[in-house]
Amino acid sequence: MRVTQSMLSNNLLRNLNQSYAEMDKYFNQLNTGKKFNRPSDDPVAAMKGIGFRTELHQVKQYQRNTNEVHNWLDNLDSALDQVNSGLQRIRYLAVQASNGTYGESELKSIAAEVEQIKADLIETANMKVNDKYIFNGTNTNIPPVNVDAEPIVVEFDDSQVIIKVATNSELAANVDGNKVFMNGEESLFDTIDHFIAKLNGEIDEDMDESIADMDIFIDNVINSRADLGAKMNRLELIENRLAKQEIVATSTLSKNEDINYAETITNLITQESIHRAALSSGARIMQPTLLDFLR
Repeated sequence: MRVTQSMLSNNLLRNLNQSYAEMDKYFNQLNTGKKFNRPSDDPVAAMKGIGFRTELHQVKQYQRNTNEVHNWLDNLDSALDQVNSGLQRIRYLAVQASNGTYGESELKSIAAEVEQIKADLIETANMKVNDKYIFNGTNTNIPPVNVDAEPIVVEFDDSQVIIKVATNSELAANVDGNKVFMNGEESLFDTIDHFIAKLNGEIDEDMDESIADMDIFIDNVINSRADLGAKMNRLELIENRLAKQEIVATSTLSKNEDINYAETITNLITQESIHRAALSSGARIMQPTLLDFLR
């Protein structure tokens, strides 16, 4: 077969275009840090990347969910601690009032302090976080203690605020207010009112009963905090697992898509050398034209 000048020119141009395309590929890889920029560049790796990225986004969403649960549990723990402090103070005052040495004015002073503690406990029961009442189950837009009613109305919703924190894991982010502020049909605030009535001389009953009543609610708070602590421990385990999953997913995605810079730079330099060699050899192989002889 006869090899013509036209064939040499066409082959040289085709090879140079391919060389330019290779260099362009390596330039793009260095600019983006990715092995491919379009799914058509590597369909298999692109499909794997979709799966890895979906898994990573899912892990990050679960981490955001755990942060939300943390917000609930931390605020609930703080609220329960405040309730416990208030109840302990009322119990201490009940012990003082029961010794029989206090006069009417002193008992009324105790009643005034207990009244203030009661107001603080009501505020705690109606505590809001991110504009949500945290002790009223899923009815987060309704205060569980209606202070505008006379007498006040206490009604806690016992439904759970469930938040998904992992593929097969859910956590109740709230504490049932009934288990903290209720003793059967009687609320903590009714019990405190009864104690105040005793202090003011409106009811003639033994003060020791109020101590026992406070002990019941203190036990309620302790039990609720124990349950809360168990949830926080479980949440910590889930967070550790999610952190490990995030590292694995990120590493796998990087191996699938990210370039090896040393390898890519070496390939680019090699391709540039090949391109220069092609240009040099092509210039020698191409025969002079008539214009070259006329110069």
